[in-house]
Amino acid sequence: MSVAVGIDARSPRRSASRRSASFAIPVLIAVLAVTAIVALTVGAAGIPLSRLPAALGLAGESTAMAARDQLVLWSIRIPRIAAAAMVGGLLAAAGAIMQGLFRNPLADPALVGVSSGGALAAASAIVFTDSRFGEALRFLQTELLPLAAFAGSLATTAILYGISSRSGRTSIAIFLLAGVAITAIANAGIGLLVFIADDRQLRDITFWMLGSMSGATWTKSALLAPVLVIGLAACALIARGLDLLVLGEADAFHGGVDVERLKRISIVMVSAMTGVAVSISGVIGFVGIVVPHLLRLVIGPAHRLLLPASVLSGAILMVGADTLARTIVAPAEMPIGILTAAVGAPVFLFILLRQRGLGSL
Repeated sequence: MSVAVGIDARSPRRSASRRSASFAIPVLIAVLAVTAIVALTVGAAGIPLSRLPAALGLAGESTAMAARDQLVLWSIRIPRIAAAAMVGGLLAAAGAIMQGLFRNPLADPALVGVSSGGALAAASAIVFTDSRFGEALRFLQTELLPLAAFAGSLATTAILYGISSRSGRTSIAIFLLAGVAITAIANAGIGLLVFIADDRQLRDITFWMLGSMSGATWTKSALLAPVLVIGLAACALIARGLDLLVLGEADAFHGGVDVERLKRISIVMVSAMTGVAVSISGVIGFVGIVVPHLLRLVIGPAHRLLLPASVLSGAILMVGADTLARTIVAPAEMPIGILTAAVGAPVFLFILLRQRGLGSL
């Protein structure tokens, strides 16, 4: 009887939790829409809500002010908001996959060295194209930076996968440790480039390392979109496997999960998502670790809901942070990595304290 009472007492809480989780996606979509609208109206060239329909081409006004607003929105602000939303979604989804794969809420895509590999390649491109040896390619520096960062991320992934795989099996522990080592090597390479760089190159490297969405264009947003769509489709396929993997590899295997295949898909997804995000925005920290962890506390650990919620929450965070970055010190622009670190680092410390039982309220 007592057991039955205990179950009955818990079931209302569980059903309430399920109901709240079912509303998570619609609520996050609404919050993202509101955040995007605010971002459209705020900036160095402010566009009040009253002028927004005309600027978006939804009204018939053809004044000089409407033409200016349309130029600002469609050439600068909308592609930047779209890129920021996709970068945030990719980084947060990669973090959720990493935490499920490592069965550790403190796992982060930056741990495996993908971000550092992309940053090293980008810094190399900055120094090379601004030197006398790369003078012929200097006019292509804007296009070469994202390509170099993406190539560096892919190269890092290939090296890590080669080190951690043996006889068709992938060791997650070796993958993580190799990522730490490659991160150290990449940081040493970046340090060397900083040492030999002149003032202009040093400024460009520093701005890249701190992260920014200032270079976002429709072309770059078009590069992010297919990776995000493919990533969301793959997330739907691996969600159940990640749920079972929490129980351990043996239990997941007996539950019908091809564990090695799940590892390979997850590693490729994390690397591709992080690499393409870094190639557009530079290095942005804490999004991949903070967003999924906080969502687990609110909506639970089920990856079927956690992964799309992470994409939406990461998009909200990045669009909001980018809006602050371009307005808080206007007409100048603050690197977005400073804002994400200022918010993410205290949350990360709280998570650590909570893990030790010191930060529970």
